[in-house]
Amino acid sequence: MSGESFSEGSCREMADVETSSSAYADRFAGATGAWMLEIQAAAVRTLLNDLPPGSRLLEVGGGHGQLAGPLLDAGYDLTVVGSAPECRERLRRYETSGRCRFLVSDLLALPFEAGAFEAVLAIRLLTHCERWRALVAELGRVARQAVIVEFPVHEGLHRLAPIFFGAKKRMEGNTRRWRPFRKVEILEAFRDVGYECDRWIRQFFWPLVLHRVLRNRALSERLELAARRLGWTERAGSPIIARMVPRRR
Repeated sequence: MSGESFSEGSCREMADVETSSSAYADRFAGATGAWMLEIQAAAVRTLLNDLPPGSRLLEVGGGHGQLAGPLLDAGYDLTVVGSAPECRERLRRYETSGRCRFLVSDLLALPFEAGAFEAVLAIRLLTHCERWRALVAELGRVARQAVIVEFPVHEGLHRLAPIFFGAKKRMEGNTRRWRPFRKVEILEAFRDVGYECDRWIRQFFWPLVLHRVLRNRALSERLELAARRLGWTERAGSPIIARMVPRRR
């Protein structure tokens, strides 16, 4: 694990507060950061491509605002839930113009009926969530057709994440530890609530800290393109964005 252990607790889950902050957004400033977010958004759009514009989407912990623009531009009806009022700051321009809705809620007790949304998303959330299995259950409860989640895996070069953590923290200043997963953990958690994975996309073969150190978008693009063509990304890329769908009966 590239970080300290997470224990099950009884307090309200607020794993999205830091990722909704301006300090967190600064990690994706510049050309390289914009490229990382483009890769993420493209993966999510690909996994949603069978849902027509107008479909109701819920993004849980989406106060980081990284996907709101792409999802709204694609014509989806978007609601975002955050665990605290400050999680709405990066979404105000969309909310005040009436393009999306933001609600404050306990992430593990969402104020929606079962199957209220065609798809539910949780990006940059599971890895920081202490009670992530409870979150998985709640995501599955309010989704009708699909749940899309992102999670880092402890595979390939990403096994070196603990070694790179010190350098990453020195660079970013406010880096917090995160929890990598084994794919089977995520698959089992969703299977327990009636879902199975029908597709996933691995985003990067090279550790993200390398791209941040390089600060050269063109070089990073070439490195990742080469890894993808060689099949390395498909075998050991991370983070994974996966689409979970109700299990066939």
